[in-house]
Order: sequence, then structure tokens, then C-alpha cells
Amino acid sequence: MKDSYFNNVYEVTKSIPFGRVTNYGAIADFLALGSARMVGWALNKSSLLSIPAHRVVNRKGELSGRMQFPTPTIMQELLEQEGIVVVNNKIQNFKEVFWHPGEHLDQNLFA
Repeated sequence: MKDSYFNNVYEVTKSIPFGRVTNYGAIADFLALGSARMVGWALNKSSLLSIPAHRVVNRKGELSGRMQFPTPTIMQELLEQEGIVVVNNKIQNFKEVFWHPGEHLDQNLFA
């Protein structure tokens, strides 16, 4: 089950549009299995640069996963390349750029 859960986390993460972000809890809620912590664990086990893991932040809009990237600044750099404003490791217009998978994806594809 862990492998399929991790793969579902990766597929949801790949679906996050350019210039938008989501959080660990939104992915966990959408998949209806596990927790925000499990989503973080799955992303930590991924090849972070092969999926847009930089688009997943904590519930406050903070770049809590930045230390899992090759350098702690890459996550912010990638977000800024997408037009997202980050100050002190926190997304400034978090509510405006937030994307919830439940509003955009068919949950049946992840059952």
C-alpha cells in the first residue's frame, strides 16, 4: 500500500499547475489516506527535482521542506521563477496561489 500511496502523492504533486502551490494536508485530505506527515515523507523519498515538490508547502505557506532539496535555497528559487513571492521562507500571497487538488482532480483516478 505504501508504494501506491507514494505514487498517488507524486501524481497529485505533478498536477499542481505552474505558479500555484498546495500543502501537505490538502494532498493527504484529497487522497483520504494518511496524514500531512505521510505526504511529506513520500515527497522526501522522491527524486524532488523530477516532480514539482517545490510547490508543496506547509499549511501556513512556509517552505518547511526546503532542507530536503540539494540546497536550502532551491525551493524558493523555483517558486520565484514561477512568479511566487517568498519572504523569509514564507509565501506572501498564499491564499491567492493556493491550489486544492479536491477542486481540480477526479478522486476516482486515485482510488
